[in-house]
Amino acid sequence: MNEELTPIVNDSLIAGWREHLPECLNPSDGAQVQLDGHDPNLLRIHIDTEGRSGYAFDFTVRYVDDREIEVGFMDVDKNGVTVDETIDKVQDLIEDYIRHIHECAQILQRVTHA
Repeated sequence: MNEELTPIVNDSLIAGWREHLPECLNPSDGAQVQLDGHDPNLLRIHIDTEGRSGYAFDFTVRYVDDREIEVGFMDVDKNGVTVDETIDKVQDLIEDYIRHIHECAQILQRVTHA
């Protein structure tokens, strides 16, 4: 069966990400979620860290199917300046945010796997 999949990402899923991702993050973290302009199954997520650290992270989320996502790390900056992502503290934050993104995707399975 070589059936073409319809895009999983839709307005209701994006609204779900915007509602639930902040619940999965630290209370003072900020997050923006938007659809990629070229790929109907790709979201772009921007996270500003809590407190005064000034870090901002960019990730992509690609829906492989209605239950599985792939999270890609794009970049990190601090107060608008690109940061070396190999620094242990930054690596820990990247891993933590990827885990939170996966938690949000699990919450949203009720939307994607309806």
